Formats: sequence, structure tokens, C-alpha cells
Amino acid sequence: MSDKVRNVLFICTGNSARSIMAEGLMNHLGRGRFKAYSAGSHPAGEIRPLALQTLRQWHIPTDGFSSKSWDEFAVPGAPQMDFVFTVCDKAAGELCPLWPGQPMTAHWGVADPAAVEGTPEQRQRAYMDAALVLKRRIELMLALPLQTLAGMSLQREIERIGKTGAA
Repeated sequence: MSDKVRNVLFICTGNSARSIMAEGLMNHLGRGRFKAYSAGSHPAGEIRPLALQTLRQWHIPTDGFSSKSWDEFAVPGAPQMDFVFTVCDKAAGELCPLWPGQPMTAHWGVADPAAVEGTPEQRQRAYMDAALVLKRRIELMLALPLQTLAGMSLQREIERIGKTGAA
């Protein structure tokens, strides 16, 4: 059981910033124990350059990211998710597709860095702040004893991370 690679889907409305950063962070920090994906309910069709720049600052590869619909993960043949996390409040309130395999879900809301206006430094800081919140939550999840936690105990822990793991 401990050798199982767990699939994680991060969802945001546009799949252009927060969910992309979460995907990159989980794939990097999970070190092969987790395979992360990201998607949007209404994908923007492009990745925000500051999201990629933020990942590159942490030496996380940025190749292969794309803004895509969550529908891609709710069809036969799609990777079966173990966890699905919404990282923006809009996506959390939307009616999600039925995910094959009934993954555990939680809301890990993060302020939208793309909504920040100001100097280039202020905008970059907003992306770094969002990435730091996501990194902390992912680190907390990676520290969970997944081999021994199950069912409702695991569900409570991933929900708690979304409420208290902000840094």
C-alpha cells in the first residue's frame, strides 16, 4: 500500500495560476509518491507567466503545463484520482463532475494572485504568497501517515489542512 502512487487533482476556475502552481509543487515535493494534475471549470486556455516564473524560482520544471478542463478527468480512461482539491472559492462552489473512484475531496482556498494589481514587484509577491500557502499545505499533506489513516480520519485531516495550513 505504501508504494502506491496517489493521484491528486487541483482545481481552479481558470487553471492558469493557483492550480498550476499546486500541480508543480506536489509533483516536485511528492517525489514520486504522488502524481499531480490540474484543471479548471472554465479554463483560461493559457498559463499566467508569473505562475511559471514562481515555480522556476524554486527550480521546479515548468514544461508540459496546460490550461485544461476538469472534464478531461471525469471520462473513462482518465487517471483515477485519490484526492481532488479546489484551490479557489469559485470552483469550490460549482457543481463538480462525478470523479471515477470517489476520491477524497477538500477545499484549499488560496487568494487569487492574478487579481492583484500594482507594481511588478507587488504582483510577483502575490504569486509567491499564494505558492507559499500551497507549498505549506502540500508539505502538511505529505507528512500525513497515509498508510495508517483511512476513511473519515483522512478526510478530516485533509479538510483541516485547507482551513489551518495557511503558513
